[in-house]
Amino acid sequence: MGEARKEERVSPVKNFFAGGVGGVCLILAGHPLDTIKVRLQIQPKAAPNQAVLYSGTIDCFRKTVAREGLRGLYKGMGAPLAGVTPMTAISFFGFGLGKRLQQKEPTDTLTYPQIFAAGMLAGFLTTFIMAPGERIKCLLQVQTHSGTRKYSGPMDCAAQLYKEMGVRGVYKGTVLTLMRDVPTSGIYFMSYEWLKNILTPQGQSVSELSVPRILFAGGVAGLFNWAVALPADVLKSNFQTAPEGKYSGFRNVLRELIREEGLGSLYKGFSAVMLRAFPANAACFLGFEITMKFLNWLAPNA
Repeated sequence: MGEARKEERVSPVKNFFAGGVGGVCLILAGHPLDTIKVRLQIQPKAAPNQAVLYSGTIDCFRKTVAREGLRGLYKGMGAPLAGVTPMTAISFFGFGLGKRLQQKEPTDTLTYPQIFAAGMLAGFLTTFIMAPGERIKCLLQVQTHSGTRKYSGPMDCAAQLYKEMGVRGVYKGTVLTLMRDVPTSGIYFMSYEWLKNILTPQGQSVSELSVPRILFAGGVAGLFNWAVALPADVLKSNFQTAPEGKYSGFRNVLRELIREEGLGSLYKGFSAVMLRAFPANAACFLGFEITMKFLNWLAPNA
């Protein structure tokens, strides 16, 4: 595999701040379809002669808005929004750090496998913030189905989980989050860097890439990421929202899903995921790149 085009000096600290801005952009653009994705993933199998709760993405969207209004699409956003700034900041910091660790000189060009490895480091570092945030978000998104309002918001959900099960309850699903995020973060960053390089006109720097091309590269990188991540994400959503004691581990979730609904169950919510992935990740990388340009102007030698 070839090398990435030569780029400017990598600054993990700048990546940290720019990544935080990118993460906020990602959540604001993508949370409504994330809510739909989770509800599609965890809806129970229909009984004989009974229709499923949601027939697809559009049906889930329509019923959610009809029952709960537009605010229903943003349920559970507090947890990822509160966690997304440090999470994406650490993700982009980890990516920048991973690149710096592999460079002998600050401006050395990295190969795509090296960029993939840097991305995996980013996925590993973010898991310890991502896992509890995802656990709380999923519980808030699906509690409507039970007919009772157990949690009043993200902080109440976190407090109740800690009171009932301690730290283990808050971090339930961490292994599945690692399985999802470590390899897919490698794919995510590598595909974005690859797309930026092939979209950069000959003789120009990747830092001069136009906004439409940044949006396209970021959006397609998001599609690549979720095409690989979705099976682990389905397992994680089901495991994190299941009653305590139902599953002893992700293998039990996998066996039950395949036994009851077949392999297709691992791609529940596929259309919602893909519809969300492009705009959310396009917004994330655009926010990141604009902030990086500002930081490079503000402190060019940092």
